Parts: sequence; C-alpha cells; structure tokens
Amino acid sequence: MGDKNKSKRISRRQFLAWSAGCLTLSLLPACARPQKSVRMALHVWPGYEPTTLASSLGWLDPNMVQIVASESATDSIAMLKRGEVDGAGLTLDEVLRSRENGLPLSIILICDISAGADQFLTKPSYRSLADIKGCKLGVEEGALGALMLHEILKSAGIRDEDVHVIPLPIDKHVAAWQQGDIDCVVTYEPAASRILSLGGKRLFDSREIPNLIIDTLAVRTELLDGSHDEALRHLVANHLRGLRYLNTNSDDAAYRLTERFQLPHDEVLAAFRGLILPDLDNNRRLLESSPPVVVQSANQIATALLEAGLLRQSPRMDDLVRAEFLPKEEA
Repeated sequence: MGDKNKSKRISRRQFLAWSAGCLTLSLLPACARPQKSVRMALHVWPGYEPTTLASSLGWLDPNMVQIVASESATDSIAMLKRGEVDGAGLTLDEVLRSRENGLPLSIILICDISAGADQFLTKPSYRSLADIKGCKLGVEEGALGALMLHEILKSAGIRDEDVHVIPLPIDKHVAAWQQGDIDCVVTYEPAASRILSLGGKRLFDSREIPNLIIDTLAVRTELLDGSHDEALRHLVANHLRGLRYLNTNSDDAAYRLTERFQLPHDEVLAAFRGLILPDLDNNRRLLESSPPVVVQSANQIATALLEAGLLRQSPRMDDLVRAEFLPKEEA
C-alpha cells in the first residue's frame, strides 16, 4: 500500500520541469500554437463569390475553412449569435450594428464596394421616386435594407409612414414580385437582375450613395488570439485567388455560378457590373493605410446610420480592421 502511494508522488524536480513546460507552451508564438479551423456563413452575393469559387475549384482546405450556406445577412448574423459560425460575409454597416448589439466583429478583408449592385426597383408605372408614395415596398430587415430605405425616402422627399413596408428576406424577393405582393423592392444582385428581367424598373441604386455599402469578410474578434491565424490567412489568400480566377477565367467562373445565382450562364457576369472588387493591392490600400481608409468610410457610414436612427451612439473603432491576414504577395 505504501509503495503504491509513493509511486504517485511527483518530485520537486519533476514538478519544476512540468511547470517550465507549461510556461513554454503559453509563450509559444501564434504560428506554433495548435491551429483551429473557421466556419464562414456566406449568402449569395457577387462580392462573396470569389470565396465560393475557390471552394468549388478545390482550393479551400475543408480542414481549415468550412463554408456554411446562409439565406441572407440576417440569417448569417443569427448564426453568429448562436455560435454556429465564426465569421460571415457582411456589409460594413451590419458589422457596426452587430458590434453595438454585443457581437464583437473584426474585418479581415474588403470583398467589394457597391456602385450600382444594390438597387431600388419598381413596377414600370412608377416614373420617379416621388410616385412611390403609398406603394407596397419590400425590404430585407437589417442594417443594409434600413440604410438603403432611409436614403431612398430621403431622396424621394417622403416619410416612412408614406409607404407600406413589407419585411422580406432576400431569397423571397423574386417570388414576391412574381406574385404581385409588392410594388417596389430594395434588393441586390443576383435577385435584382431576375426582377429586371421580369419588367422591374430601376429608380435608385448604390451609385447615388458612393462608399456607403462596403461588403466584408468579418470574424468574431475573439478569434484573433493567434489560434485561427493559419485558417484566416488561408481564407483571405484563396478569396483573392478566386477573384483572379473570376477575372482571368470568367466564362468558366460564370458556369460555376449559374446554379448559385439562378441565372442563365450569359447573365451571370452582368451581376458583377455594379461592384468594385478590390484585389490584394487595393485591400492593402483600404486596410493598411494610417488611418485605414475603411475606418474613414466606417465613420461616414456611422454618421448615416445615426441620422437614420440605426445606431444609438457613435461606434468605437477598436479592432474594427485587422490587416495582418493579407498575403505578402499573390498566391
């Protein structure tokens, strides 16, 4: 019995060696720490498709990055809140509102700047924005839809109560249009192209509000502790690789996106026309400048959100942008 208890004792030398080992592990640089994978929620939107292209081409290692299909930005934010994903494709205004609502997010890549891809479409009988008074207006709930609606009504010179707002997720826009449930809709590609092909008329788009709609890849700020660095670098590098493929092999890329966009092959590329898609050099300009260009844009967007009553107070910009996951050179 005495020998059995003795065998369980740890000598002072063994304890010191064990303690030193634990200390050494805690001081390991991020690259030497055990690395974890990331789960990214992405809904269908042209700016995010370089990532899905990279996945379809077999470039994304599923042991490092898993793409989780989402119906909309609202759906992606709900998954983030439930802890089902680690990051998502979100607009900058959605990131700012999520942070204010207790969901700390950081931007690791700029996917696009909308310059016409976000649109306000109406029935052909509407000749100008002033004519939309009293219309049934479909719009997705969330920061982006609310921001677009605010800017549209401001341009039209009418109030919220002058239109009948119908909350409508993006995946329901085309069906609601076909069924006559709405007269007007705040929408975006690829749904916008489908509605235009059904007779929709464009009266307003994101060219009217330059630099207010910026799409990003954003992750939970807590992931930036070094344990996900390898996966985040892999994600960013392959999004940029997918973007190059879209630019240099556009015909094949269009075929790969046909089913996702629910558009004919020859209409897929048109969905990208209203977007500026920053490459590596432009992401460096947007994220690495001092102060980052994106933070300057975030302040401009925050002003618009405050004016629209979509933020309670001016947001803090700590950890909003993290540029260290950009590759040093094109892969």
